[in-house]
Amino acid sequence: MTTVPDNVIELARQRLAARAEKNFALSDSLRDQILHHGFEVLDTQGGFSFKAKNPFPVYERIGDLRFFTEKRFPIAVSLVVDGFVDDAMTSIQATKKYSPPDTAILILVNGKPELGSLATELDESTFIAQINTGCGWAEAQNAALKLCPAPYLVVMDPSTIFTGDAITPALQILNEGEFSAVGWRGGLVNIDDEWRSVEDKGDGEVDVLFSYFMALNVEHAQGASGFNARALYYRNADIEFSLRLRQTRGRLLQMTLPLEQARHHGYYDTDESYRDEQSKKTYDRILERFRGKNEILVERR
Repeated sequence: MTTVPDNVIELARQRLAARAEKNFALSDSLRDQILHHGFEVLDTQGGFSFKAKNPFPVYERIGDLRFFTEKRFPIAVSLVVDGFVDDAMTSIQATKKYSPPDTAILILVNGKPELGSLATELDESTFIAQINTGCGWAEAQNAALKLCPAPYLVVMDPSTIFTGDAITPALQILNEGEFSAVGWRGGLVNIDDEWRSVEDKGDGEVDVLFSYFMALNVEHAQGASGFNARALYYRNADIEFSLRLRQTRGRLLQMTLPLEQARHHGYYDTDESYRDEQSKKTYDRILERFRGKNEILVERR
C-alpha cells in the first residue's frame, strides 16, 4: 500500500477547509498540487481519501490544465498527440537524443487514444498531460504557450524527426532578440495570386512559418494572441498566427535545421472532406483579415 506523505495530507486538509469556505479556486489549486505529488484526492463524507494517480495527470477539459512543471528551462518543445502514438514516440526519442539535456518536452495527449508505452518517456524534463474530451490543435498549443516553463517554446508536429541538434541554433537566434520566431519550413505570401498561396523561398526572413518546427519567443507569441482557437488543423492556423505576429512587428526567420518529415497522419489520415472544410474556414478568415495588407509582409525575394 502506498504511503501518503505528510505534506500531501496537509494539502488535502487545506483543500477541505477551502471547500467548506466555498473558495473553489483555492480548492482546485490545492487539488492540482496534490496531483503534482502523485495522488488524487477523493472527497468522502466529512473528509477525504487518496489514490495513486496515473503516471501523468488526466484532465477532462483543456481549461482544467494548470501547469506542466514548476521547474524552469531555457526552452521547451510542445507536441500534441492525437493518436499514432508509436510515431509520436519516435519523434520524442529523437528529440531527446539530439537536444541539449535541459530542453523540456511538453506532450499533450488529445482524447483517449491507445497510449501503449508512452508513459515510459516521462523523466525529469519530459511532461505529459492528457485531455479526455479532446480539443483543437490551436487550443492545445495555446495552453502550452500559457503554461510554458521557458521563455521560448518550439511548437512541433510529432511527424517531425530530429536528425541532429535543431534546438541550439534556434535558441541562439531567439536569444539574440532580432526575431520572434525561427522555423524550418515557411515562405512568402504570394501577392500575385491574391494571397491564396505561400511560396517557399528557402532560408531568410519570411512572412509565414509552419509548425513542423516553429521556435517562438513566448512573450511575443502571447502578445499576438497566440493561435486562433477556432483553427483545428495547423497549416492554415500557422499562416494566420504568423501574420498576426508580423502585424505586431514580430520578425520570422526560416533556416535550415537537421530535421526530416515523416507522414503527417493528423492531416493526411483524417476525413478529407471535413479536413478541407475546416481548412477553408481558416483560410477564408485569413483572406478577410489580412489580404491586401502588404505592409505587414517582408520584402519580396
